[in-house]
Amino acid sequence: MMNTVGTPWLWGSFAAVIVVMLAIDLLLQGRKGSHAMSMKQAACWSLVWVTLSLLFNLGFWYYLSETAGRAVADTQALAFLTGYLIEKALAVDNVFVWLMLFSYFAVPANLQRRVLIYGVLGAIVLRTVMIFAGSWLIAQFAWLLYLFGAFLLFTGIKMALAKEDDGAIGDKPLVKWLRSHLRMTDNLEGERFFVRRNGLLFATPLVLVLILVELSDVIFAVDSIPAIFAVTTDPFIVLTSNLFAIMGLRAMYFLLANVAERFSMLKYGLSVILVFIGVKMLIVDFYHIPIGISLGVVAGILLLTLAINAWVNHRNDRLARKAP
Repeated sequence: MMNTVGTPWLWGSFAAVIVVMLAIDLLLQGRKGSHAMSMKQAACWSLVWVTLSLLFNLGFWYYLSETAGRAVADTQALAFLTGYLIEKALAVDNVFVWLMLFSYFAVPANLQRRVLIYGVLGAIVLRTVMIFAGSWLIAQFAWLLYLFGAFLLFTGIKMALAKEDDGAIGDKPLVKWLRSHLRMTDNLEGERFFVRRNGLLFATPLVLVLILVELSDVIFAVDSIPAIFAVTTDPFIVLTSNLFAIMGLRAMYFLLANVAERFSMLKYGLSVILVFIGVKMLIVDFYHIPIGISLGVVAGILLLTLAINAWVNHRNDRLARKAP
């Protein structure tokens, strides 16, 4: 049986917040039509989602402090914050993959927003299924945590050592298979995913991009969800922290799209985080790292990575100015 602090009231409140925010987002999209999200809009929406996540966590803490005691409230609120930070950090890599996909398929900025709306909706469904399945499996087979730990340790080391993939996306076996099995137009057809020609239904390249966006999210979820299970196995906290993080992904994409090349050191910071979480899971029977320390380590690694990244960019800019 899965143990959770989630009560019907908490689950209902969370569902209501997500549904209302999605409705507002879709309503605004419908009114304004397909247009590129400006940097200012992306920054505002990013701030909205971060603020909403923190307010939800504050309400979550207050509810638990009144119903289960201050100690439980402190622990669970820290678990939410740590899970949220881990997912938010790992999601940046996902954003860079989306940028590659949109660039390769020459999807205009005004259509990227439409694809990402459906991409995030699909991610919500897929991650919900994955999280509940993972929570159930861990409740039945506790040894899976060691498997997750070893996997994250391996993934972190592999991420740090991996070289950039210069291969064209169109040459990937999956892309070739999808193109050969889908009746598809050669070019984009505006914002439409499907068109009819001579009585036959054709998919447009937007469908292919959407499928690849969803698959990329599933691949990254295989890393990020086990990472949050290292903090807590409570499905309520894992799901809420995860979904609040990915709900702001679309705004994060438009915020980072123009500066992606300036985050060259990020993968090393993320790899260290994955290694730390993997080790934390593997040594849990010998030493339990408190949630507060885990949060501090993850936040510290991210801040150090950003500082090193800023120094590298400053040095490169200075060298570029000195170059003849």
